[in-house]
Amino acid sequence: QVQLVESGGGLVQAGGSLRLSCAASGRTFSHYSMGWFRQAPGKEREFVSTVSWSGGRTNYADSVKGRFTISRDNAKNTVYLQMNGLKPEDTAVYYCAGGSARTIFGTTSYEYDYWGQGTQVTVSS
Repeated sequence: QVQLVESGGGLVQAGGSLRLSCAASGRTFSHYSMGWFRQAPGKEREFVSTVSWSGGRTNYADSVKGRFTISRDNAKNTVYLQMNGLKPEDTAVYYCAGGSARTIFGTTSYEYDYWGQGTQVTVSS
């Protein structure tokens, strides 16, 4: 059974930082892209960031570029999202997504076959 378990969410003041982790089990993702998405109340799930299988290529939504950094440790089957300079508009449930052979660009949710349960990030003003 494949599981993606996110952790590291919480409540932080604007300008603060959080580091999200996503630990995968039941399948190795070392050959596939992985990503982060988020969903705020009343809004659709949106792309945040993606990282290639090697970690050598990353992509970010314009709204987080320069503030968030995605990385991965294939030995630990884990992907991270370092979030700095958090803003109230970053408040959302953050989801980890595990890719497969059909994950090409990794910027759309339908490219991913595996999802975590989500972790809440709340940024107060």
